[in-house]
Amino acid sequence: MLVGCSSTPGLEENAGAGDAAASATAAAPASLKGASATSPTAPTSAVAQVSAPAPVPEVRLLDARHLPPFEGEKQELAAPQPVAKLDRTQPPADLWARLRNGFAMPDIQTPMVSERMEWYVANQDYLQRVFDRSRRYLFHIVEELEKRGMPTEIALLPIVESAFNPMAYSRAHASGLWQFIPGTGKRYELKQNMWYDGRRDIVASTSAALDYLKDVYDMHGDWQLALASYNWGENAVARAIAKNRREGQPTDYLSLPMPRETRGYVPKLQALKNLILNPQAYGVTLAPIPNEPYFATVTKMRDIDVQLAAKLAEMDVDEFIALNPGFSRPLIRTSVAPRIVLPADKVDVFHENLEKYEDKSLVSWKTYVPQRGENLEAIAKKHGLTLGQLKEVNGIGPRSRQVPNLLVVPIKGAEEKFSRLPLMYAPPIVKQSYSRSVIHIVKAGETEYGIARRYRVDIESLKRWNRYTSLQPGQRLVIQSGARAPKGRPVARGVKGKPKQEANKNFKKTES
Repeated sequence: MLVGCSSTPGLEENAGAGDAAASATAAAPASLKGASATSPTAPTSAVAQVSAPAPVPEVRLLDARHLPPFEGEKQELAAPQPVAKLDRTQPPADLWARLRNGFAMPDIQTPMVSERMEWYVANQDYLQRVFDRSRRYLFHIVEELEKRGMPTEIALLPIVESAFNPMAYSRAHASGLWQFIPGTGKRYELKQNMWYDGRRDIVASTSAALDYLKDVYDMHGDWQLALASYNWGENAVARAIAKNRREGQPTDYLSLPMPRETRGYVPKLQALKNLILNPQAYGVTLAPIPNEPYFATVTKMRDIDVQLAAKLAEMDVDEFIALNPGFSRPLIRTSVAPRIVLPADKVDVFHENLEKYEDKSLVSWKTYVPQRGENLEAIAKKHGLTLGQLKEVNGIGPRSRQVPNLLVVPIKGAEEKFSRLPLMYAPPIVKQSYSRSVIHIVKAGETEYGIARRYRVDIESLKRWNRYTSLQPGQRLVIQSGARAPKGRPVARGVKGKPKQEANKNFKKTES
């Protein structure tokens, strides 16, 4: 029915002619039909003669028995090999393979990426040290990333931040694998006190870092911009985006104006990603890492000495501190940090040995409140310690003579148990005391960031000291500083008005 509705005039005319012919044939008189039947000389034009259809030739199949012999080149065809199938339902045995499967960030290719890859390939001793340290932490980080649906490239970020050294500490007071400064740590609920620093806690700092990255990703909708925010500060990135939008420029990572350090931040991560995707092509050795938990947490603890906890777990103190770098004193106070981290295969033996201790004391340290007028030398002598030992266990700088309000000292009779502990205490964070002021004359092209970086102060302090709205060439700025500091990163400010962690770390200068 739809075909008869054609809108083409020619087709409509042909259809009408066909219908008329059919009607004429049906109305032919009976006498004409009879004449056709009895008279051999009837005109052939009156009724069209319908010829019989032509016969269809018979199709004969070829018989291979009657074919001539084949005289061409003969080849033996082997049976096809079965295609190897990747079973995504089974987790890979090697953690590196699992890491690769989760790579999801868009790649960038810049000269900085190539330069960093060349550096890593040329410094494989450094790279192997970093990979060896990562074995303790990488499984946990990948697990947490997958729970949040985040790209697993982020698991490599501690290489850029701290070389997977949980005790890394910068002159900007950034600490831990993820290099949180104090303000950002507090913003993400990382406790910091004389007993414990959550910025160095493997479990707590990883959770906080991933939460922060997810927050800035939600803010910008781009992982590369999220990484730039992690390094530079989300407000700084937001201002750069707004500037480009006003000027009609693209707002992607590579198009934004930013400090050179931030410009090179993502390329460092991209270089590591490239090496891990295809290590053989670059001569890099990736020792397999079992795709299984390296550590487990133990809760419901009593106060216990660090050395005793390591002894009960039958492990070296160095290894214990590598898994529990958040503890800042030789005594673990469970009221502050109610868990310890142990290798997964040491948890049972720890509990067995702990039961054997029964009611024996697990601590050989106590707190001591200095009396008015007491100095560190007198306190050390009173408790059977050298001055160096007292300072070491209390996180007091070697040159400091200031007496804290609360100290940790050995219980009477336990002095002989003291032995040198590995480095486990970050230097105390003290407020800067400014002994003099410096006048800086603003030059054309200078920025707040550059001036703050030069004098190693934060931008907010620069504004507070000078109360300006914008910088002008020739403007005089008062900078309160004890001395001109080496160039370094200023403290950026987070979106909620609190400081953001810095990436200009001391350890990065030597890449150790």
